[in-house]
Parts: sequence; C-alpha cells; structure tokens
Amino acid sequence: MSKLSIFTKGFLKENPTFVLLLGLCPTLATTTTALNGVGMGLATLFVLVLSNIVISAIAPVVPDKVHIPVYIVVIATFVTILQFLMQAYTPGMYKSLGLFIPLIVVNCIVLGRAEAFASKNGILDSALDGLGIGLGFTVSLMVLGLVRELLGSGSVFGWKLFSGDGILVFVMAPGAFLVLGYLMVLFNKLAKKE
Repeated sequence: MSKLSIFTKGFLKENPTFVLLLGLCPTLATTTTALNGVGMGLATLFVLVLSNIVISAIAPVVPDKVHIPVYIVVIATFVTILQFLMQAYTPGMYKSLGLFIPLIVVNCIVLGRAEAFASKNGILDSALDGLGIGLGFTVSLMVLGLVRELLGSGSVFGWKLFSGDGILVFVMAPGAFLVLGYLMVLFNKLAKKE
C-alpha cells in the first residue's frame, strides 16, 4: 500500500464517522457547534498520531498477553498531556468539550487504529494512518457541527448569519442523529460515484 493511500483512506474509504461508524459518542455529543467539532477532532488527531507512532515502535517487544493494557497506558499518557495543554492554552475549549477529552482514552477509533494498524506496521506508515484517520474524523465532526449550528442557531463558527432563532431540535440530541443520518447518506452516495 502506498504512503498516499495510507494517508487518504481516512477521508473516504475508512472515514471513522461516515463509513466505519466509530467514535459516535463524542461525535454526537460535542458537535453542537462547528468549533466544538474541530476542537474534538484535533484533540483526537493529536492522540491518534502520537499513540500510533509509539505503539508502532514498541509493538514488537510487547507480549501478546498484555498488548491491549500497554496500548491503553500509551493512549492515556497522550490524553493526559493533551488535557494539560488544553487547560493551559485553550481553557474555553477544554471546558466546552468537558468529559469527552478524557474519554479519548477509550475511543474506538484510537484503540482500533492501535490494534489494527499501528501494531502491525512501521512508524512512518502508522503516523500517516493516524494523520489521515484523524483528519477524516476532524472534517466529519466539523461538517456535522457546521450543519447543526447553522440549522440550530443560525450561525457558523459563532458568527450569526441570520436573525431569529434556529430550529432548536438541531442543537439537541435528536438533531445530532438526524443530521448524522442525512450526512451519512450523502457521503456514501458521493463516495460511490468516485
């Protein structure tokens, strides 16, 4: 598999949100705005890339019986570093995303990529895989948050586009399911044409 295909598969072929349906808890909970979607996506991308690199490097020496606990410790280390960085430099975003930052430790996307790809491939390929999957996740969260924010409050990235109230359901949980469902249909229709 070429380096380019390893990187790009996270956008279309193995998009975590629209194709693999992984990480739906933070996807549905944090995408009330486009900015929250970008923040959660970038946080996951940070952990995904760094944990893939380390797991790829240590996988050959980790015994099979303990590889999952070791991977979780590696991922938890990067999540802790991320928490400290966010608390120090982006406290508003950290407060907005709340509980979902520590839950990156058990995010199916991060654990899945560690087990399915990083543990079986080299460091560069694992970094590219983490970057591609992470960017695909970030873009999908941003689009979901953008649609929900536009329909729910009439704004985009906090900028008010039209006066009045939006449709309240789109900033609530049912709206997240509706928008995700329609975006999945659209994404899969467009992906099949290519």
